[in-house]
Amino acid sequence: MTYDQTRAQQPADQTTGSGRRRTPGPEPLLPSAERDKILLRLRRVLNTFADTPREALEEAESAYDAATSQLVGALEGRRCVLRAGWQDRDPETQSDELRQVLRQYREITQRLLHL
Repeated sequence: MTYDQTRAQQPADQTTGSGRRRTPGPEPLLPSAERDKILLRLRRVLNTFADTPREALEEAESAYDAATSQLVGALEGRRCVLRAGWQDRDPETQSDELRQVLRQYREITQRLLHL
């Protein structure tokens, strides 16, 4: 199991081994079940490569396509939610509310740039 899988299965707000409180991390871009399916496909690719390299590469490409498609869909959904938080608001909307939306845009964009 990878670090990301282990982390995804743990509640975001819990104590660390030293008893300190762990701060919640950013929400995953893909649901853990979808990530797990893709990771399982990649593990199968690695296990079958020696016997059937061409088929393994085709499966790896398919897993890549599935991951990118799901990621694009998730990002489009997140953008729609964020846009709804500010686009149709009254011009008198509090700047604190708008600042929260801006922070979310920044956090997601930074995560994309660090992938």
